[in-house]
Amino acid sequence: MSDIKFSKDETDRIVSKIKMYFNDELDQEIGGFEAEFLMGFFAKEIGPYFYNQGISDAQTLFTEKAEELGYLVQELEKSTI
Repeated sequence: MSDIKFSKDETDRIVSKIKMYFNDELDQEIGGFEAEFLMGFFAKEIGPYFYNQGISDAQTLFTEKAEELGYLVQELEKSTI
């Protein structure tokens, strides 16, 4: 897995959400630098868990669709009786 990179716009939006969360839920002010640092920490330390769950979800979906495709191909078989 490569490092998680966000665009400037994405970073700004995430930082804004972190700052709002700290203010609204924890009644604490947090600066933009601190919020961006926290975002980097979460991306590095927690991001892989979300990434792995996404991969697992994609694998499950792929397996389900491949099975459906197998049934559709079987339906194409011609009777030999």
